Amino acid sequence: MRRHISFAGLLLVALAAPAWVHGQTSPPPAGGSSVVEQTPADLTKPYKPVAITPPTPVSDPALTALRKKIADAAKRRDKAQLAKLVVAKGFFWDREGIDAADKRKPGIENLSAAVTLDGKEAVGWDMLASYAEDPTGSATPDHPNMTCAPGDPSFDSKAMQALLEATGSDLAEWGYPTHGNVEVRDRADAKAAPRQKLGMNFVRVAPDAASEPAPGAFLRIVTPDGKFGYVTIDDIAPLGNDQLCYGKEGGEWKIAGYVGVGSDVMR
Repeated sequence: MRRHISFAGLLLVALAAPAWVHGQTSPPPAGGSSVVEQTPADLTKPYKPVAITPPTPVSDPALTALRKKIADAAKRRDKAQLAKLVVAKGFFWDREGIDAADKRKPGIENLSAAVTLDGKEAVGWDMLASYAEDPTGSATPDHPNMTCAPGDPSFDSKAMQALLEATGSDLAEWGYPTHGNVEVRDRADAKAAPRQKLGMNFVRVAPDAASEPAPGAFLRIVTPDGKFGYVTIDDIAPLGNDQLCYGKEGGEWKIAGYVGVGSDVMR
């Protein structure tokens, strides 16, 4: 499953959060090892950090303007306004290896189905607001002419594969700092003194009962020296986020697709 964006936004929309936020395990990536339950002793082994380059903001004023319009429509929960910001035809929904979009329907209806914009539990509006706040973006292999957000970080895939093999882990167990000043504490308590700061490297995530997803909550991690620690949940991002994709229709940026399971994960 792909999951989205800053965790501050995801805390409003837990359905879009990475599986390890919920204390669950995502399906392993193709070619990866099977996930097995591990004891604290298995987890607390030092590992060689793999550096990441964070996703960068997209410097396109027109795309920035579109995001502001999306944010406004999301705030108002105005589906008619939002429809003007979505491609009329050709909307795609990459979901678990297939295009789940109904090509007979307009783009807004496919987007609505992906993130849930209708009904009592119209959680998609909060999701769209969070997507609109994220300035990053990157191309996806299947849609090279699109910009999908949030953007993915850059890293050495061979080094990461070696890390997975050395730790007997899967990619779903790893996240990366959202900024360069992430503080690690010994307890899930904002009053606890920080013991260190994370480098811009992948970090192993090991949720426990003390780091359940709630506003202001903490997430348990394993630092490269093999010690448990706690960081605020919005300081760590997962790989494989759900993504909102933008493309041009008639030379104008619009929402053109969605990559991921979407809000259906909670149904």
